Amino acid sequence: MASKQAVVGSSVGLHARPAALIAEKAGDYDDEILLSIPDSDDEPVDAASPLMIMTLGAGKGAVVTIESDNAEAVDAIADLIEKDLDKE
Repeated sequence: MASKQAVVGSSVGLHARPAALIAEKAGDYDDEILLSIPDSDDEPVDAASPLMIMTLGAGKGAVVTIESDNAEAVDAIADLIEKDLDKE
């Protein structure tokens, strides 16, 4: 399984707009993509669900772990997480 960590770049974190854009991109892949906060007891969430992404509570500067069997998907989602999606 491919794994990568990314730092949240959106100024207000992974709220509705960034979560929707990330979920839309995750939907482009057939593979499951999971997001989690390192050292958290919470279960990883499905990157294809904007609501589940928002439950992470990841603010600007938070570290998020992205995991999938598809390394290309991991890189694509990590790139989005690191952008300020409120300005896109």
